[in-house]
Amino acid sequence: MLNNQGRPTQPVEVAAPHVRKTFTGHRALAMEEALIFEVGRAEVTGVDVDDAGEFTPRLGKLERTTPIDLPGLSEPETMRHYVRLSQKNYAIDLGLYPLGSCTMKHNPRLNERMARLPGFGDIHPMQPVSTVQGALELIDTLASWLTEMTGASAVAMSPKAGAHGEACGMMAIKAALEARGEGAQRRVVLVPESAHGTNPATAALIGYDVRPIPAREDGTVSVEAVQAALGPEVAALMLTNPNTCGLFEPEVVAIAQAVHAAGAFFYCDGANFNAIVGKVRPMDLGVDAMHINLHKTFSTPHGGGGPGAGPVVLSDALAPFAPVPFIRKDGQKFTLVEHTQGTQSFGRMTAFHGQMGMFVRAMSYMLSHGGDGIRQASEDAVLNANYIRVCLSDVMSAPFGDKPCMHEALFDDRWLKNTGVTTLDFAKAMIDEGYHPMTMYFPLVVHGAMLIEPTESESKASIDLFIMALRDLAFSVQKGETERFSGAPYYAPRRRLDETRAARSPVLRWTKPKPIAAANQIAAE
Repeated sequence: MLNNQGRPTQPVEVAAPHVRKTFTGHRALAMEEALIFEVGRAEVTGVDVDDAGEFTPRLGKLERTTPIDLPGLSEPETMRHYVRLSQKNYAIDLGLYPLGSCTMKHNPRLNERMARLPGFGDIHPMQPVSTVQGALELIDTLASWLTEMTGASAVAMSPKAGAHGEACGMMAIKAALEARGEGAQRRVVLVPESAHGTNPATAALIGYDVRPIPAREDGTVSVEAVQAALGPEVAALMLTNPNTCGLFEPEVVAIAQAVHAAGAFFYCDGANFNAIVGKVRPMDLGVDAMHINLHKTFSTPHGGGGPGAGPVVLSDALAPFAPVPFIRKDGQKFTLVEHTQGTQSFGRMTAFHGQMGMFVRAMSYMLSHGGDGIRQASEDAVLNANYIRVCLSDVMSAPFGDKPCMHEALFDDRWLKNTGVTTLDFAKAMIDEGYHPMTMYFPLVVHGAMLIEPTESESKASIDLFIMALRDLAFSVQKGETERFSGAPYYAPRRRLDETRAARSPVLRWTKPKPIAAANQIAAE
């Protein structure tokens, strides 16, 4: 039964999980699937392949000296194997994906179709520029729209994703400092303690020393803390806005002014641009460089290691140092500037210009939404996150009180104290309810953090169901039903795994098991 706020009026009774074992290991349509090496046989193949015949090896001492031992499968076996594996993955096409700071939202199929159009999906980066004029025009148009939305003077399109974009922006800052003769003097980068881990890693990779900036009790950075850390040795501040606590930095303009007054640059981590695009132009806030995750803000595929695209917008002060290649329009023709001669560019970051498929998808997203639609997407993302925050506020604890958030709602583990249930336990129980867990234990400045980002593409109905599922779990915690959490997940293809051990001691090679007779002999000995 629900009250007038759509919340269960009483906890839902939970039956003890019991699953009968089957001979096959299957559970109806939840198919058990062995490793491909266990399914196939190395001595057979599902495809007829002619013998190679005589040939002259050209690999020298790198030639294989042992059989490759790849498993041979028939076409039906191959298809079933990978389909069954795909069905074990959680996906945005299955349900709400609440990961915070990841923006796992719906990817419109129109964008996918556009990315596969001839002239976009089948071109090669080594083609003559004269044969890819349409593709270059699309990239140039997308670049102009990115500068319009951010207020920037230039944009580097070649970075492949967020961290790559961070490196690009910081390398432009380093080049600008060297150009004015301060490269050797300014060796420190300021990074808030709540920043994405890639921020200090990027600064250190480029050769800077990292100086942390503490966050206030309300989760934001104060201008006083930044001013106290500034000095003639500081090259830049790397600040995420909205930040990793899901909050807009209220003193960002004053912070930017302080950074510039000290002769340093302001790098903004644009991972959360999707919360303010169409509402705020970052360069109007004093930003000098910011990467934009096209694979988040503009609904291109995200997760699984790629593909991604992280264009970097640059201010007047940094625009001359943008990397090559970049597009230049001569009359009605587009050309690629591939070399640094005659420019102040810091050099090249990647072999080619960027991720063409990502550019097409982002452009399609922008065209289909328009300026008002993009602005509404930001507004809806913030609305959905605050709806979740308010609907869970009476059963879960928020680290910064009843403060409105941006695109993601943050909870801590104070409400779990002395219950025998941890953040990890709660997240594992979410799997049994059919949801991917939210981001856990991040940001690090919040103990037992649970960061939830519903995105703008979720309907009220889907969010309501998600909220009620979390409330039901919270009621179980309150009732002391720890068995619901301690062994979760109960219904996943695999029970709780030791992720720490798996990460530290991964088994990367399949070893054929010993014959049963030999195994019995070993056991007897």
